[in-house]
Amino acid sequence: MTMPHPAKRQSPLKVDPATDELISQGAHFLGMTKKDLVAVAVRVYLDQQREQIRRGMIESMKVLDGSLSSSVSLLTGLSPERIEELGGTGDWEE
Repeated sequence: MTMPHPAKRQSPLKVDPATDELISQGAHFLGMTKKDLVAVAVRVYLDQQREQIRRGMIESMKVLDGSLSSSVSLLTGLSPERIEELGGTGDWEE
């Protein structure tokens, strides 16, 4: 027996007044709700940025190899080489 998926709460989206006006006008002239316009726009934008997102994910995965050094690198923005130059991080157990 499978459990039903819990209903997801809707989150309010806060945008500046100029952007809200664009959304309102676009939705009106396209004959759709503001909610539907934003949903479609986000999907289209993310689809257009798919390659950039993929590259970012790959770079993050390269950094996050499970080591303390990679975590420090991600948090500080320092390269693993620079961290080693500064004395390294040791291991999680140390």
